[in-house]
Amino acid sequence: MDFKSVIRAIPDYPKPGIIFRDITTLLGHARAFRAAVDQMVQPYAGLKIDKVAGLEARGFILGGAVAHQLSVGFVPVRKKGKLPHTVIGEDYELEYGQDRVEIHIDAIEKGERVLLVDDLIATGGTAFAGIKLLERAGAHVIGCSFVIDLPELGGADKLRALGKPVTSLVAFEGH
Repeated sequence: MDFKSVIRAIPDYPKPGIIFRDITTLLGHARAFRAAVDQMVQPYAGLKIDKVAGLEARGFILGGAVAHQLSVGFVPVRKKGKLPHTVIGEDYELEYGQDRVEIHIDAIEKGERVLLVDDLIATGGTAFAGIKLLERAGAHVIGCSFVIDLPELGGADKLRALGKPVTSLVAFEGH
């Protein structure tokens, strides 16, 4: 499957000079969506995985499908203030300011093996915070899986520097 052909490029969004890689076109294409989930699962087939954690928001769609394929539970990693029960969180830096990701305090049991999933890895800030949060909750993050890597922004390398295997289905040069 040529994933690049089913991912829409939107120039100058969210600001001039940025090309936004929109996976909603991939999600709407049944064969491409199925192939993406199958290929995200493949490197982890046969490994012991207890849960898949998906980063808000497109990571919920992909992560839920990956968790289903692996027959494991799913943990939503949400932005601050979105979860209804007691949470733990991790702050991270944005280009202008700070943000926070959270999970329910009982989402992870100590020692669980977790796969982190999202649609895209760019600078790696959200994924890095997600890993730190999951590990603080007691998880062992065994890998990170993305549809898209923007290698020039260095996010995948940042996660590999933490000792985390990183897989992606397609890479786009530039940002």
